[in-house]
Amino acid sequence: MKQKILIFFLLSVFHFGYSQVSPKQELQKRPSQNNNQNNILNDSLSSSFGRDRSNNVVKNEDAKITDYLIISHKRDSVHLDTTLTIKKEYKFNYLRKDNFELLQFANVGQTYNSLAYQFANNKLMPLFGARARHFNFMEVEDINYYRVPTPLTDLYYKTAFTQGQQLDALLTVNTSPQLNFSIAYKGMRSIGKYQHQLTSTGNFRFTTSYNTKNNRYIANAHFVAQDLMNEENGGLKDSNLIYFENGDPEFKDRGVLEVNFEDAESILKGKRFRLDHLYYIVQQKDSLSNNNLSLGHIISFEDKFFQFDQVSENSYFGESFKPRDISKRVTLENLYNELNLRYTNKTLGNFQFNVNHNDFNYGYDNVLVLNGNKITNRLKGNVFGVGASYAKTINKFELQGELGVNISGDFDGNYLTAKAAYAISNDIKLSAKINSSSKAANYNFLLYQHDYKNYNWQNNFNNTKTQDLEFQLQSNKFVNLTLNFTSISDHMFFAKSEFDGMVKPFQNTNTINYLKLKVEKDIRYKNLGLYNTVMYQNVQDDAQTLNVPQFVTRNTLYYSNHFFKNALFLQTGVTFNYFTKYYMNAYDPVLAEFYTQTEKKYGAFPRMDFFINAKIRQTRIYLKAEHLNSAWTGYNYYSAPNHPYRDFAVRFGVVWNFFM
Repeated sequence: MKQKILIFFLLSVFHFGYSQVSPKQELQKRPSQNNNQNNILNDSLSSSFGRDRSNNVVKNEDAKITDYLIISHKRDSVHLDTTLTIKKEYKFNYLRKDNFELLQFANVGQTYNSLAYQFANNKLMPLFGARARHFNFMEVEDINYYRVPTPLTDLYYKTAFTQGQQLDALLTVNTSPQLNFSIAYKGMRSIGKYQHQLTSTGNFRFTTSYNTKNNRYIANAHFVAQDLMNEENGGLKDSNLIYFENGDPEFKDRGVLEVNFEDAESILKGKRFRLDHLYYIVQQKDSLSNNNLSLGHIISFEDKFFQFDQVSENSYFGESFKPRDISKRVTLENLYNELNLRYTNKTLGNFQFNVNHNDFNYGYDNVLVLNGNKITNRLKGNVFGVGASYAKTINKFELQGELGVNISGDFDGNYLTAKAAYAISNDIKLSAKINSSSKAANYNFLLYQHDYKNYNWQNNFNNTKTQDLEFQLQSNKFVNLTLNFTSISDHMFFAKSEFDGMVKPFQNTNTINYLKLKVEKDIRYKNLGLYNTVMYQNVQDDAQTLNVPQFVTRNTLYYSNHFFKNALFLQTGVTFNYFTKYYMNAYDPVLAEFYTQTEKKYGAFPRMDFFINAKIRQTRIYLKAEHLNSAWTGYNYYSAPNHPYRDFAVRFGVVWNFFM
């Protein structure tokens, strides 16, 4: 039955893809082709469309693809892109982001291990914790707003493992040029191949944008509700690792392998409402005007919790206060208000000043006394801060700066970012950026409670201080290069205690120096291409609290061409992934955090994927054979200690845009 549904779905995609526009009509709209143009000519709507009344793709005859705008929380905008490129292939995953610096766990919807880090920071408040669950938790910067001449639908679908599917559907419409609504839901359910590994997640988003006809008042608002549930199994038992690594045929069915426990699950839930609006006190009326002055306000309320449940006590986590029904929920409520004043002058540049306030309430329902020590149940308080930013463009030279500081309240914090960029030509751009920050440790380092005795603490750590210097070279003709030098003081991390072997929070009071060099280059010859991404990292840390692989590489050899009178664009190739061995972080499900280990190195296993992608009108079709070399390069692949990486699998998916 499932095979019939899949075949029907594929036929429907091809049918509707071809029926949206005839090959003759499509050919008439496209410019002459150059075989070296592998950005696919072709957003298929790159020119005006809908002018031919026989084409029912868009009813608005004057609409262009550049009119379909996607607007970030910073009010930067890009137009909709329906092309098929290698970068789109890299983003066709559960996160819908390029995950080059991440390593997936075996099942979709589980966490990711980090192969690299970014320490530049502009946060003034501690983060919630349970960071391993936040990869798919949509933050403010992940929410987009829209402006469209006709209703637009974006559909993403991809198969999962054993049983389950992924779907991300968005509908946005402008009821008038001044008012836009969008509603979206990203849902996923996957059983996985190992015992007790079910994942079920949902991300609901609703956005609205409004501006008056004279653009004097502008408002963006969103509501997000998210729930991310994972069954937890603690990974394979140590006694079963040999069966996995030997490739014993009797254990190719991964459900046969024993896991550490089969009665636990964790869930992260959250809701957020945010309104960002401004009013122009002085508005630029024409090109001769020199000044803009606006008063803005941001209000955001977020409520989230993380909970770990287990039916029976398990020695994997040590002793507990009770033998059954182990459960603990930690919550955070945060109300944020900001008042800002923005001034723009053509000669002087763009200035912004703001004052902000955080009202936070983090913790548990009860006070705990453990070994004579009292562990409080709540961290509550108010933090007041100020900030400023500046931007100016002088011909080909750009300057940007931003700073923020907490001036009163329970948490100290500050950051300063300065950036300069120069466009040597239309293709070459150089930039340098410096970021300095001081931020309190995340909430779960400061306070944690649980039914397992080991997971109870209250600490007073120093702020983590970072200084990050970044250089960038951006050039499609030559190379894209990013170089980061980072110095970290008072680094926070989780690790197993030398006294009892249980996971606890620690702080490295020494200075860590971290260098990261990332290089990208797409080499093309006629219809062939070779896209290379290579990263080198070096860490000077005597305590080995920050561990990363020295080299990470991803290389894609691909072929691209048009067929059937340019109605079909096809892209096929092989992607090679590899990273050197290193002390890979281990995963703790009670905390939903990774912790440092220095007992065994993991990595140095190649991963090869074969893909065939196709584009018909606004429909992109993806078919991939993942980790196809798993059976003949050795079963030594892990995403974390005791957590094997994915076996060979064939997966299918589509991204489909409708213009109504």
